[in-house]
Amino acid sequence: MRKSPPILFFFLLLSACGPSATAAPMTTEPPLADDFGCISSNPTQADIDRALAYSGNLFDVPEWERTYTVADGRVSVAWSSTPLAAVAYLEALIFPCGYEEPDLDFFFSDENWEIIFENYEGFEHVDECRTTDGLRLYQFIGVDDGYEYDIHYWARNDTDTRVITMMTVFPIESEALIEEYARRLFPALLNCP
Repeated sequence: MRKSPPILFFFLLLSACGPSATAAPMTTEPPLADDFGCISSNPTQADIDRALAYSGNLFDVPEWERTYTVADGRVSVAWSSTPLAAVAYLEALIFPCGYEEPDLDFFFSDENWEIIFENYEGFEHVDECRTTDGLRLYQFIGVDDGYEYDIHYWARNDTDTRVITMMTVFPIESEALIEEYARRLFPALLNCP
């Protein structure tokens, strides 16, 4: 039996708490800008709704279980599938003062990948690419307990202050599933050329 990716256990730990009890206060009001043009980093109900609805009904089948948390600067949604030995993880990130492409280059740096994949025995950065409309794809191979996983990590410019990230982790031999989920999530960028 295949072991679930180590990131799954991180998600299960998060899900034990349900929506975070220490979450930033939610509001339905639009965020107000301060004197410097920055908005609050507290997620609004619209941020939560956007994150929960982003993948449509793709993961609304019995083999996937969903959890989510709300924290300062982000809404995180995790799906895990024991039968598929797979996980998916979405974050709606809030950049209160906005962002530019160099900010995202810095955010998605080698140091960030080291943190994201710290529970793996190893990982290899395979490729990265982007479209002209602000969609990025980072591809990795992760190894845990001798099993290899195909990891796709997309980042999409959503608004001037919001970025959506989506990571899927499947056993490397699940090529058909990997392609199916990529096509339904980001048809414009399934893989790097």
